[in-house]
Amino acid sequence: MLNIRKTLNRVPSFQDILQGRMTHPDISVDVLVIGAGPTGLGAAKRLNQINGPSWLIVDSNETPGGLASTDVTPEGFLYDVGGHVIFSHYKYFDDCIDEALPKEDDWYTHQRISYVRCKEQWVPYPFQNNISMLPKEEQVKCIDGLIDAALEARVAGTKPKTFDEWILRQMGVGLADLFMRPYNFKVWAVPTTKMQCAWLGERVAAPNVKAVTTNVILNKTAGNWGPNATFRFPARGGTGGIWIAVANTLPKENTRFGEKGKVSKVNPSNKTVTLADGTTVGYEKLISTMAIDQLVEQIGDKELIDASKELFYSTTHVIGVGVRGERPERIGDKCWLYFPEDNCPFYRATIFSNYSPYNQPDASKKLPTQQLADGSKPKSSEPQGGPYWSIMLEVSESSLKPVNQEKILAESIQGLVNTGMLKPTDEIVSTYHRRFDHGYPTPSLEREGALAKLLPKLQEKGIWSRGRFGSWRYEVGNQDHSFMLGVEAADNIVNGAVELTLNYPDFVNGRQNTERRLVDGAQVFAKKKASQ
Repeated sequence: MLNIRKTLNRVPSFQDILQGRMTHPDISVDVLVIGAGPTGLGAAKRLNQINGPSWLIVDSNETPGGLASTDVTPEGFLYDVGGHVIFSHYKYFDDCIDEALPKEDDWYTHQRISYVRCKEQWVPYPFQNNISMLPKEEQVKCIDGLIDAALEARVAGTKPKTFDEWILRQMGVGLADLFMRPYNFKVWAVPTTKMQCAWLGERVAAPNVKAVTTNVILNKTAGNWGPNATFRFPARGGTGGIWIAVANTLPKENTRFGEKGKVSKVNPSNKTVTLADGTTVGYEKLISTMAIDQLVEQIGDKELIDASKELFYSTTHVIGVGVRGERPERIGDKCWLYFPEDNCPFYRATIFSNYSPYNQPDASKKLPTQQLADGSKPKSSEPQGGPYWSIMLEVSESSLKPVNQEKILAESIQGLVNTGMLKPTDEIVSTYHRRFDHGYPTPSLEREGALAKLLPKLQEKGIWSRGRFGSWRYEVGNQDHSFMLGVEAADNIVNGAVELTLNYPDFVNGRQNTERRLVDGAQVFAKKKASQ
């Protein structure tokens, strides 16, 4: 077997023998990285750039990307693992992405056009700033609640303890019942009463009561809000194409993907990882992007396993529908759309064909109609040409919100008809459905207590558990955050640098980090701490 570096091949000490440490693993490295999603690739990218420690990255999938990968249907429609777009809080991330896809025609840049479907109206996002689009009765309920919330906020002596309390204090019962509670249950698959509110940051827009009231009276809508008001999307290969390109900038001899990269056992006592093909990899430090609950199961530590049971997550179903015909006017240039009501199972729909013309087959490709949107059979099964367009849907699942997997595709297509997204006679030429067990890391009330037990104890064992499910912090779970969690873990291991994204999410997401430079951010943070 290839020895990347024989740093661990030394004469064993008495302590080594007592602890059962292996002396001759098949491969020895200073830093082993498990997982080639954004976090693992960020770590590998940084380790390769530092050019000091030896390293190896392994992943059980043949194609890198993890939860930011892209699938292609037999008919040629592309679907991401959920709704991903590129927007960034970090210049380092931008530079690495631009290095991987450097040409101008590698990207499309979009202005976000998003709506909420409510009361048979398309309400511009964010919903709470645009209630002027609702029927008058609903406007009155929402404004009543906003006024009550504003009055109560003046005398509140404590901070909200749950997401539900935060909603009521910020928006009142009208907006809570109409949108925030039903929508967030559809997303998280847990009630808002079971979620904390420390994660919110820039994720949820708090309404300005005066501005909302003014817009209602003048029948105006509010402008774009949030960090993803403008975003990039790769021209080819979907979101997964980004991460394939990033992986291609790494030396091949430092990567093991597919069956030869599948982890079967993590043994921190002797600092080895056993791969599915029997290869043993010795390491000094381990960066794991596995879901932390699955990692501790691999390790077999009962204390850590018990702590991980306090973490909650939801499963995500990604459903794709490919349609024949010109993009209808009702779809226009919409990006993604939100659905709080119970006339459809999905909480979000992305018009994936609007992101890139290469996300669907060329119009010259002839495809048979599989069914009409109302479920009936087409008059003809002869293949015909396009053009084509596509919709990608997301449905959450948990023990509190079960999903019938056999019916979810048909129910979702019916939901598209119910919400006016499809007409009953629209021709469906392709369908896609994939279930991702770990979809959303829930910011539950128990989360911080569990992480306070898990992350330090793992690090004591030489394991940096990082990433969307490795560190389980949704507020720093976007692609840029995830990438930088890996970068900063590598810097912490090699240089002892502070991991800002993991430990100070409010800082990296806040306005004070507008420079988005790794070194500048660290310096600003250090000055801020010194002045306190």
